[in-house]
Amino acid sequence: LNCRERNKVWVLVQTISTIASHPLLKRLFTMRILGLATLFASACAFTTNVPSVGERVHNVAASGSAHRNRRATIVMDGKANAIRDRISSVKNTKKITMAMKLVAAAKVRRAQDAVLATRPFSETLQSVFGGLIQRLDGEAIDLPLLTQREVKKVTLAVITGDRGLCGGYNAYMIRKAEARFKELQDQGVDVDMVCIGKKGIQYFQRRKYPIRKTFETGQNPDSKQALAISEELLNTFLSGESDAIELLYTKFVSLIASTPAVRTLVPFAASDVTQYHDEVFQLTSDHGDFSVERKELDAAEPQEFPNDMIFEQDPLQIVNAILPLYVNGQILRTLQESVASELAARMQSMQAASDNAGELAKKLNLEYNRARQAAVTQEILEIVSGAQALSG
Repeated sequence: LNCRERNKVWVLVQTISTIASHPLLKRLFTMRILGLATLFASACAFTTNVPSVGERVHNVAASGSAHRNRRATIVMDGKANAIRDRISSVKNTKKITMAMKLVAAAKVRRAQDAVLATRPFSETLQSVFGGLIQRLDGEAIDLPLLTQREVKKVTLAVITGDRGLCGGYNAYMIRKAEARFKELQDQGVDVDMVCIGKKGIQYFQRRKYPIRKTFETGQNPDSKQALAISEELLNTFLSGESDAIELLYTKFVSLIASTPAVRTLVPFAASDVTQYHDEVFQLTSDHGDFSVERKELDAAEPQEFPNDMIFEQDPLQIVNAILPLYVNGQILRTLQESVASELAARMQSMQAASDNAGELAKKLNLEYNRARQAAVTQEILEIVSGAQALSG
């Protein structure tokens, strides 16, 4: 070392000795060292390519170029990362619920086509039955399905859905069935049940209700399924095990409304068949929104049979053979209407879920931006604090 360098080293040693011996100067020196360390740590947080401790920098020029062209990397805390993950999951959930809504809409249209496909058979059956009643010309009709008797026991046929995620569709039907069950018991009438649909089966079985038989509803009811249900109900009535059969189903009103309904399936009067008014619905779209158009159909005109027509069988026997077909058609129609109500309820619940997911995503985005701004502000404050410590 030359003379000038030795003098600098001597001055530095004397300064350090003075600081070490004076408490106030020692504290100021420590604060300055801490400020330098904070500034260095903040600068490293914004640097994308920082060598680790002990790592050699082989290409200094390349490192300098990368430093000049670097992009600021915001270091987020755990809260911001959790919010970002939740936003992603909420958006994925919204996609799923929108897809489920579109699937339900497609199934509603299929249920509509199924109702329209059964209309010709129902109209023909109603027309033939009306013509036979006129041919009997007021003759006393003594048929088991048309015979009213003292009601000592009633069988409730309850139609619910097989799946959930359809709002209050199943809950409304179950509450209606429970209320009717209690009402009949309060009148001193014995009651048992035929459950159609998994949700109703699970609910009433857990609560030990008297269940005669169970059936699944499915998403596409057909005549085979309706025939199995009607045979069970008719056998129950004709064997005398039950004096009346009541059908509980959900009446389809619109895409946003459905009403639990109760009707006596058997016994019924001949006028219930000849004067029955039907209605069909059609799923349409209006300005991008789904809607339903309803059309009420008049009762079919009775078929006219010539007076000289000779029936191979007695008209009364023909009527007796037609009545089970009528019951089967009514059960199929109520199954289709209940499924349409379930799908409409699922469409509305999935639409509501999608809307809620969108609102939640907006709130989370706002919260995420606030957390990010707070993190950036904290970083700036640390840098400014370090700079002020150096300048002080």
